Amino acid sequence: MLSTNNTNDVIHLRAAGTSLVLDTRGTGVPSITHWGSDLGELSPQQLSDVVRSRERAVGPSSIDEPLRLGIVPLLADAWTGIPGLEGRHDTEGGRVRRPMLHTESIDYPKPHRVSITLSDAATSRASANSGDATTAMDAATLRLIVEFELSPSGVLRSRSHITNTAAQPFELSTLATTLPLPPMARERLDFTGIWAAERVPQRSAIDYGTWLRESRYGRRGHDDSYLTVAGTPDFGFRHGEVWAIHLGTSGDTRMWIDRTALGITTLGAAELFAPGELRLATDESYQSPWAYAAWSDAGLDGLSERFHSWFRDLPAHPTTPRPLTLNTWEAVYFDHNVEQLTGLVDAAAEVGVERFVLDDGWMTGRTDAARALGDWTVDPVAWPNGLAPLVDRVTSAGMQFGLWVEPEMVSLDSELAREHPEWILRDDDRPLPKSWRNQYVLDLDNPAAHDHVREAIAALLDEYAISYLKWDMNRDLLGGSVHRHVHATYRLMDELRERYPHVEIESCASGGARVDAGVLERVQRVWPSDTNDAHDRFSIMRWTNLLVPFEYLGSHVGSSPAHTSGRSLSLGFRLATALMGHSGIEWDLTTTTEVERDALRTWAGTYRALRSLIHSGRVVRGETGEDPIVTGVVAHDLSDGVFWITCLVTPSDSVRPTRRLPGLDPHRNYRIAPVDVGSPAETYPGTAPAWWVDGEITLPGVVLDSVGIDVPLLHPDEAIVLRVTAV
Repeated sequence: MLSTNNTNDVIHLRAAGTSLVLDTRGTGVPSITHWGSDLGELSPQQLSDVVRSRERAVGPSSIDEPLRLGIVPLLADAWTGIPGLEGRHDTEGGRVRRPMLHTESIDYPKPHRVSITLSDAATSRASANSGDATTAMDAATLRLIVEFELSPSGVLRSRSHITNTAAQPFELSTLATTLPLPPMARERLDFTGIWAAERVPQRSAIDYGTWLRESRYGRRGHDDSYLTVAGTPDFGFRHGEVWAIHLGTSGDTRMWIDRTALGITTLGAAELFAPGELRLATDESYQSPWAYAAWSDAGLDGLSERFHSWFRDLPAHPTTPRPLTLNTWEAVYFDHNVEQLTGLVDAAAEVGVERFVLDDGWMTGRTDAARALGDWTVDPVAWPNGLAPLVDRVTSAGMQFGLWVEPEMVSLDSELAREHPEWILRDDDRPLPKSWRNQYVLDLDNPAAHDHVREAIAALLDEYAISYLKWDMNRDLLGGSVHRHVHATYRLMDELRERYPHVEIESCASGGARVDAGVLERVQRVWPSDTNDAHDRFSIMRWTNLLVPFEYLGSHVGSSPAHTSGRSLSLGFRLATALMGHSGIEWDLTTTTEVERDALRTWAGTYRALRSLIHSGRVVRGETGEDPIVTGVVAHDLSDGVFWITCLVTPSDSVRPTRRLPGLDPHRNYRIAPVDVGSPAETYPGTAPAWWVDGEITLPGVVLDSVGIDVPLLHPDEAIVLRVTAV
């Protein structure tokens, strides 16, 4: 029986210029009539007319009633695209019994949230004991709760909770979030990449058929599709209508756009299971990860504004200024020499570092990547007095101390593996999966293994004044249950954070292979990539920031040539690029010159002066195809802004370029001045405009946005930073 407090059978969720209209008439599966621009205050009759205006005709060679795309589209409802639910019960003789859903109840407690309970459709049959017309009814075999929630910033969250109510086990194959796209959505954007070159955009037309991206790494992967965007032709950062979806899990995923010859296009996301991985016994349940979707009529920047606001409302969102961080990896690698590291601490304090992180190599016997993972004790050879002398040196200099860990992993050459080989993750009794970086994955779903790792990390946090954990994951799974591993890892993070609320966590996975909303519900920083090459890092930061705000995104200045690419880049470009995010250093400062240390001190002061703006404002971007590239962050009250003008290629013209600075108040005047990042950008002689030579200029916001300003002609791989302040 249908029960709802929505007497009009049409539900309208509204927030931040976005509307979601749900057609809940009858007992069939509800359908999304509209997801996009705000429709305003509509009367019950108007809402009914909106739904009626979208009813489809019966097409040729089709079912004898209008096709209706339900919130869980199924073959039983004549949907022949990617289904919203797939699975099977064990039945006698292998008989196929596909789900057929109907609505049991609708809970609409708040104007921005709705929960819909569905169950598999009961089937009628003639009584087996008589030939009359009496019928019996099969009991429901599945119960499904679908939630929709529209945040104050206009982010649409959806997830589903399925329970097997049958006597037989149910093998779940897919439980998806499926959203309709309008006919004008004709172009697609998502991402690919490799190690040290993540978040590479790729675009194409939305043609007939399915564009499907699947991740099977046990983590999101360096080629993660990340955010799937559909939009009107030629949409860009500041123009066009766009619809996007992201799945909030760190495990295996499926993301797709499905355009059918039925005249319907869908945008979907689901957790990806291995065959037989998720098998529900009677009364057992599964809850899908949240899918995060957003619509914008202001291009990709509009999506960013919505998603960034949502992340900033998370309980785990950092509330203190993001400390300037030094990480020791590219400075010393595995060579943990106390004297050298003590010198690095002193050099870090001298240039203004606020958090010092000791990376891999501190554990017993960990002289390279082939051994000692899982033995979370301090090496007595490298550290005869433990970490206390280093920690004391760091904290007495006024810095926080952070430590690298990789709790999900184990080396075969470790005491842990020798004592508990059964704790290594594998498929049942199969041989071990292939090694990766000479390491394997611990089965954290095993309670004994889980508790052991938790207490080993807790012992370190109890003994030392550790404020920060760099949580790494340096391999794909290649075996075991990804679903169970991800949830066990989340539990471990949650347990440690509950016990040590002062300790922040950074998510790192060989760099940027685990950047998603699932892990961001429990960490305060992510590492977008292992490259500190500013040329590559600029694009990685720019596109990662499409979804995740800058305050979460670690961004370090490294040495030159870059360790990952071998590319030599100017100090000014490296400093300007590293300013874009949660800034840090990955460089052996004991080898730097006095000129370089002076530049780093100036840059550190600039970071402290600008971070409250960079980590709270709205991101604005120049359109794609331009070089130099404009990236800005503007305060929400439009009183302040910082802009990067970044040149990645050799200029095509010999005259200085004009660049617009978008996102400002057209009716206010702004003072524009260069920002001192510690080292000047390299420019072509004689190309600096007069205002640049004078040091500043004042212009109305309308001029900056519609006309722009001239900037010096930059050499390739150079950037300037501008401060724009209302006067």
